[in-house]
Formats: sequence, structure tokens, C-alpha cells
Amino acid sequence: MKTLFLLSTLICITSALGQSKIPSAESQIKTALLACPDMYQEDAKILGYNQKGELITLRDGTNEMICIADNPNKEGISVACYSDKLEPYMARGRELLAEGNSEVEKRDIRKIEIDAGTLVMPKEPAAVYVVTGSEKDYNFETGELKNSNIRYVLYRPYMTGEETGLPTQPGLPGMPWLMDANTHRSHIMITPAK
Repeated sequence: MKTLFLLSTLICITSALGQSKIPSAESQIKTALLACPDMYQEDAKILGYNQKGELITLRDGTNEMICIADNPNKEGISVACYSDKLEPYMARGRELLAEGNSEVEKRDIRKIEIDAGTLVMPKEPAAVYVVTGSEKDYNFETGELKNSNIRYVLYRPYMTGEETGLPTQPGLPGMPWLMDANTHRSHIMITPAK
């Protein structure tokens, strides 16, 4: 009985370790670029993960787009590309989480820094493209993702419904709306209907 338990435990541990394996740089780049508009793909900077799970630059870029590969420590598949004007905001968020801050603490700290002018945000809306999917639809070796969904986001602090003419709650499928209106993290959400 003890042997059966140990064997079962070993199988579970081996299975869990196999799931946390990090895809190759080539695979991560291919998946990250799923979120990138065609005109930016060739020269976009790509951030991804080494075999230790550390975020690194997988490919240097020469245009205004930064793409980030799927985080292997989070459930599901999610990749994003965004305007380099948002990199200070995005990088600061990653830094705060790495320091052990909660999601709420991260938001509060960035608000203080944005309001103080020490964390610079774009004066005009800056784009983020996000592609998500299920791990069951992801090919670890090739970086291909079937049945994915995309959403488009435009960030600019303190946009209001009155200023933009957008609703501040989701409406019809695919209709743009303003999330977190009149806050430091206000952003226009566009999620195409499935």
C-alpha cells in the first residue's frame, strides 16, 4: 500500500513538473506575436521567460511595439503586445509584484506615482492587444494557439465617459466601453463578439 502511495505521489509530482516546463524562445516568440498587429511583428521587442522562469528579452526590437510571452506560472494562455509608451507603467507593475505587493497594492502605488508625475503615462491613448486561450488548445512545441480570443485596450489616465462618449459599463458584444473611468488606469475596452 505504501509503495502504491509513493508511486502515485511520484506520478503527480512528475506530471506537475512537466506542466511547468517553459517553451523554447522560438515558441514563446511565435505565441507572443499572435497579439501583435502585422505591421509591427517583424521588429517588435519580445519579452519572455528563461528556463528558470525569469522574465528576459527574447528578441530586441526596433519599433514602438513590445510583446510579452505567456507567463508559465499563471493558468491559461495570455500574451500581450503594447505601445512602448506604456512600458514604464507595465514594467513598474511587474516590479511591484516581484517585490511581493498584492494587485491592490500595485494599483495604489502606481496611482500615487502617476499623480506625482514620477511614473510617466502617455498623454494620448496607447494601445494594448491581448490574446487569450486555453492550455488544452496550446501547442507547447510550435507556439500555435487554437480557439483564441483577442481584446483591444487603449490606456490613458483619467478618461471619463463624458469626455469620450463611451459607456462606463460593458454593453452590446463588441461595443467599446470605458473601464475604470476617471482613474489613473482608465482604459477603453474593445472585445470583439465571439
